[in-house]
Amino acid sequence: MGTTRKTITVTDQQNDWIKSRIASGAYTNDSEFLRDLLRKDQERAGKIANMQKLVTEGLESGISDLTVDEIWEQARAKVNA
Repeated sequence: MGTTRKTITVTDQQNDWIKSRIASGAYTNDSEFLRDLLRKDQERAGKIANMQKLVTEGLESGISDLTVDEIWEQARAKVNA
């Protein structure tokens, strides 16, 4: 995987936070901390996109003729399958 060098500017408070995370032993350097933040943001964005997809599917599926109990029964059966 290729890499690209980036130059960023942070506030003094943000810099102190980064340094405190490194000093705690959670990260070894600034780059590791920032890469971890990026990975977490990518994961979060993927979860949001998936949730949006599921909501859209639900809205587009229309109104069900099933009762709430029947819907729960089907959901339980699907989980247990």
